[in-house]
Amino acid sequence: MTAEDLNALKKELEETKKRIQVLEDIEAIKKLKAFYAKACDAKYDPDMMMEVFTEDAVWDGGKEFGVHRGRKEIYNFFKGVSDSLVFALHYFIAPDIAVEGDKAHGRWYMWQIATMKGNKAAWVAAFEDDKYEKIDGRWWMKEMKLTLLFMTPYEEGWHKKRLMD
Repeated sequence: MTAEDLNALKKELEETKKRIQVLEDIEAIKKLKAFYAKACDAKYDPDMMMEVFTEDAVWDGGKEFGVHRGRKEIYNFFKGVSDSLVFALHYFIAPDIAVEGDKAHGRWYMWQIATMKGNKAAWVAAFEDDKYEKIDGRWWMKEMKLTLLFMTPYEEGWHKKRLMD
């Protein structure tokens, strides 16, 4: 084997290591999002949420749910969510994740069944656009932006009423 062959193998090995790292990072981000769903489905447990977000994170729920900056605001927001949204089951599907070193961004489709205050069943569909940051080898959510497509009463469906009262 020539020195040129060894250099080519070395280069190929380095490129393979980088590709594997990206795949591992994407899987870690998927697990982070799954944990976020678990926290949401645990009555929006604010303590579990602190395992998801960076100190300076932004949770942007749009005009329907407001913008909350930093862990303290996010914690306080989630402390009260289960008063009005008493049951939820989140499905995050079709992730489109791009990793660039210790930063990443992704878009997820969200499908949710829910029970609102007053025992009102609801369908919810949205996009969630996230930004992630890897800190000390662990991925965290730095920003989450919800784009609500509909939140409609179960009985009426989204074709009749796009947003609930």
